[in-house]
Amino acid sequence: MSNEPTPTIVQAHAAHLAELPFADTADFDAADRGFLGTLSDPVIRKADGSVAWDCSAYDFLAGDAPTTVHPSLWRQSILCAKHGLYEVAEGIYQVRGLDLSVMSVIEGDDGVVVVDPLISKECATAAMALYREHRGDRSIKAVIYTHSHLDHFGGVLGIVDPAEVAAGDVEIVAPAELVGHAVAENVYAGVAMSRRAGYMYGASLRKGVDGQVGAGLGQTTSTGSPGIILPTIEVAATGETHTLAGLTFEFQMAPGTEAPAEMHFLIPGMRALCMAENVTHTLHNLLTLRGALVRDPNVWARYLTEVIADFGSRADVMFSSHHWPTWGAEAVVDYIATQRDLYKYLHDQTLRMLNQGMNGAEIAEAIALPPALESSWGARGYYGSVSHNVKAIYQRYMGWFDGNPARLWPHPPAAQARRYVAAMGGIDSVVALARQAYDEGDFRWAATLLDHVVFVDSDHAAGRALYADTLEQLGYGSENGTWRNFFLSGATELRDGTFGTPTRTDAPELMAQLSPEQIFDAMAIAVDGPRAWDLDLATDVHLTDLARWFRVTLHNGVLVAAEAGETTGAPLSVALTKARLLALVAGDADSPGIELEGDAAQLTTLFGVLQPGDPDFEIVLP
Repeated sequence: MSNEPTPTIVQAHAAHLAELPFADTADFDAADRGFLGTLSDPVIRKADGSVAWDCSAYDFLAGDAPTTVHPSLWRQSILCAKHGLYEVAEGIYQVRGLDLSVMSVIEGDDGVVVVDPLISKECATAAMALYREHRGDRSIKAVIYTHSHLDHFGGVLGIVDPAEVAAGDVEIVAPAELVGHAVAENVYAGVAMSRRAGYMYGASLRKGVDGQVGAGLGQTTSTGSPGIILPTIEVAATGETHTLAGLTFEFQMAPGTEAPAEMHFLIPGMRALCMAENVTHTLHNLLTLRGALVRDPNVWARYLTEVIADFGSRADVMFSSHHWPTWGAEAVVDYIATQRDLYKYLHDQTLRMLNQGMNGAEIAEAIALPPALESSWGARGYYGSVSHNVKAIYQRYMGWFDGNPARLWPHPPAAQARRYVAAMGGIDSVVALARQAYDEGDFRWAATLLDHVVFVDSDHAAGRALYADTLEQLGYGSENGTWRNFFLSGATELRDGTFGTPTRTDAPELMAQLSPEQIFDAMAIAVDGPRAWDLDLATDVHLTDLARWFRVTLHNGVLVAAEAGETTGAPLSVALTKARLLALVAGDADSPGIELEGDAAQLTTLFGVLQPGDPDFEIVLP
């Protein structure tokens, strides 16, 4: 049962209404510009009839912000929830609001080029059908993946048949190394990232004024079927050009920015610039709350400077893979420069302050944006935040340790909680202190206290209930969509139990693109080291479809796979295809397709010490 916002939250929202430039409605004009129509049925369904996406789920986003939602986040969510087909410029169209990301369709001489076909095939199919309803049945000549995140390629199987690609009828264009980065992110830490992504996007929260209202970058992630078709053209250098559907595309590489493999492009004949996900209408993440490698804001800013120099004088419209476009040559350059300054300022000022001896948490509290950035709607922290981005920059340069020796070897959370609770007079005393903090509107301190309470006794009813109420208030007060989702997801699990991992990224079509080395890496990550300390195993693995041999050893709890020219005379030899190896690693030991020669018990022993990830692990409880 949700609570009403406390006076502290209501007063904070009123202050934000007075401080921020809500009279500026230019973004609403831009988001509505070129609207042609939307789906007649707002619900996109999977083959089994379940819902992959529901445009109408956010119909409640209208009018003034309720007191349960930060007014700035309410504004952003209204903008992101707009759905339908939009004309960006002559020959350029976007389908927005049918997934977390935006799909663009560019009309050429003999067909179309599709840019970033959403997360799932069901949503991509619906988006393409909407385009064709208004623009006719033009054939797809190429698909561009701008970068290596799932929401920019996952729906490709909904609009292109792999047979068309194999026949050379459709090109798949992507930045070099996209596939390796795309599949690795979903494997090495994929279980933990997916579980935390459930919090980040609020996928299990009810949608409404006291629940999920959006994620700042888009509303949420679709729950259809993702896949991938391998690129036929890999762009490797800035200035590289390719002709697609009769149009010239000029590319700029931007690796290590919002994604490890990312690129922008200009269509000179249309004076149109696509900025992928490096220029959006929000401060982006330098480290996502779901987890990832820390991104480099200095490199990010450098590439935006390069864009201005190379493309700025040649673009009359800029569009990205999220949000709405920007029109006018001067406005395009100004907006890119503002975004550039945002990332560069955070980078430089964080480095300045850390060199004065401040740690990440201290910098995050002290840093202030220049007035011009603070008043820019597109620089506000709806998806990334100044707070966690500054901490990410500190982490990138300095690591997790802030240099204070008292923080070098602290107790882990549960052991620390026991000591704090005892020092404060017992668990009921800590709950009483937390209640006082809650009543005073100091929800951050209340959450800290109650975190210790539930890590001592996760079943303490009063502490758990107050903790849920506290996180709820923090959610109501958050301008950042992903912070709100994290807080409200924590409150939900405290009240109702874990909701697990709502959306999994380990689709078979993606896993099929793993290299043998990545498959063996995935096995190595799953080895329960202590259980394997005394094992000394060696197996020859022959991948028959690839004509490759690997010698796989397990020694000192470490699994190592080294390519071999042929059999090395190991006690066990296994012959199978890569697809069958994937199935074996996934737990299918009984299906046909495996040839064993030698000591078969070694295989049983090896798989007996593999420990798969837990998609239901606790986050807010010990």
